[in-house]
Amino acid sequence: MKLGMYGLGRMGGNMAVRLARHGHEVVLLNRTRAVSEKIHAEASKSSVVGDLEELVASLPSPKIIWVMLPSGDVTEKAIETLGNMLSKGDIVIDGGNTCYKDDVRRAKILHAKGIHYVDVGTSGGVWGLERGYCMMYGGNQEAVDHIDPILESLAPGVGDIAPTAGRGPNLNPRAEKGYLHCGPAGSGHFVKMVHNGIEYGMMQAYAEGFDIMRMKGSDRLPEDQRFDLNMADIAEVWRRGSVIPSWLLDLCADALAKDGDLAQFQGDVADTGEGRWTIEAAIEEAVPAPVITAALFTRFRSRSGNTYAEKMLSAMRFGFGGHVEKK
Repeated sequence: MKLGMYGLGRMGGNMAVRLARHGHEVVLLNRTRAVSEKIHAEASKSSVVGDLEELVASLPSPKIIWVMLPSGDVTEKAIETLGNMLSKGDIVIDGGNTCYKDDVRRAKILHAKGIHYVDVGTSGGVWGLERGYCMMYGGNQEAVDHIDPILESLAPGVGDIAPTAGRGPNLNPRAEKGYLHCGPAGSGHFVKMVHNGIEYGMMQAYAEGFDIMRMKGSDRLPEDQRFDLNMADIAEVWRRGSVIPSWLLDLCADALAKDGDLAQFQGDVADTGEGRWTIEAAIEEAVPAPVITAALFTRFRSRSGNTYAEKMLSAMRFGFGGHVEKK
């Protein structure tokens, strides 16, 4: 299929390359043309354009444009502009970390013009090029059926993960390939939002656990109760046969193997919105979410003084998403 990819950052660029590898023709647009040219050199079936007008003109109908920009004003402006340029039957995909309430609003506006809107919650970080992307998406059935070949190419596929016992024919087989139509517009980003809220809690638990072990050598403790524990070795042994393995633990082990003190990290841990939105949803639904809430508040506190735990959080965020600490 032929589609436009607007926004070629850490994930958008890799997604364009992966699509080209799977035989799709990708038209590339980025604010900085040099970035587009770099991705073009890696993606054989691609071309570069200089602006949205050229992007839209280069695509056959129904036109498919995947927007992969930071959430907020820049994405809002891009989709508003596309809404005034596209025609009935065309499809706008937002694959960034947008708040699901914005998706619901945008879908209504575009629907009035006959334009389809699909929100794709995308997980996979900087590793998605090779591993594939786990995707949770929302939109009307006509639109998601049309772009299914694109989504299947981006998804990781079944791989070597054994199917869950008891899954019957009433369950969506795409879930086993790593992508899932969750419902109407907004539902994809809602599910991804909760996914990231859970991620906050999991990361916090690992971070606190390693901090507790590291402090077991503190001179505040009785001498016969002090242990000099090797964090890298502990992370490694937990990866093998324990009940708490995960990709996040793999990232902990990788960071600790390089430097057990995590000296390259300050522990100033950012939050990019999804944790806050998850807690807001919990409040609206009267659902208790103390773990995710505490994890978010810890990130706030990390910006005024850091612990080893927060350095561990920074290491994990850098590992899966290439997120660099910012003061």
